[in-house]
Amino acid sequence: MTSPIRLGISTCPNDTFAFHGLLTRAVDWRGLDFQVELLDVETLNEGLLAGDFDVCKASFHAALLAAADVVVLPSGSALGFGVGPLLLAAEPGTRPTHAHQLTLCPGRHTTAALLFELFHSRSSRVEHVVFSEIMPRLEAHTADFGVCIHEGRFTWEARGLTLVEDLGTRWETDTGCPLPLGGIVARRRLPAATIAAVQHVIHDSLTLARANRDATLPTMRRHAQEFDDHVLMQHVDLYVNDWTLELGPTGRRALDALSTRAASVGVTATRLDVFVG
Repeated sequence: MTSPIRLGISTCPNDTFAFHGLLTRAVDWRGLDFQVELLDVETLNEGLLAGDFDVCKASFHAALLAAADVVVLPSGSALGFGVGPLLLAAEPGTRPTHAHQLTLCPGRHTTAALLFELFHSRSSRVEHVVFSEIMPRLEAHTADFGVCIHEGRFTWEARGLTLVEDLGTRWETDTGCPLPLGGIVARRRLPAATIAAVQHVIHDSLTLARANRDATLPTMRRHAQEFDDHVLMQHVDLYVNDWTLELGPTGRRALDALSTRAASVGVTATRLDVFVG
């Protein structure tokens, strides 16, 4: 009997798109027994650091903190050009410049929070909240700034908010690399054959989703904060690409760049390893 694989993935459209085949068993599980939990990204990060999952989607910030215990799978990552979190303001013409201002970030261990630390360190007071709370808080003027991720990237203008900076564009300018946001990590203690089988299932699920996009919509709708199909597919188009199917040399170079910059602000000196097998 195969031991259960505790798998955590996010409710974001790019993950429910990518894992549609696995979730619906439209792809072969290759003898594995997946026990799947769908959670928001910061809950996944906390679960990773607490050792709650065998395999999970995590922000690369959290993966760096757990790097001694996990490897990154070649398939399932979210990275690219033009995919970065947005620093938004409640009021036009303002920037985070002093401690009396409040910036909301979507979780202490998110890559978005790491980018804000890299580019706007000590510029304002920071509060960490669930990502879906950020834009409503800005609209209600109970915060000055917010680091926006996921579907909100496509809806902030309609909600009357102001763009301060695209943190992904800043990253691209500084590094020349695509921005690595998050990926699938597996515990090093798992047998190599098990990790390889998980990797194959995820690769198969992604291949199926990309070949029949419309079939994934019911799965995405079930979990999304935003229910407009056009917005859901915009999200997929932004975050699911060839590097999601296979990190390749460019993806590995981006992970090295993130590791180097995280070390420069004292987050961790550990580097991320990508599974080979």
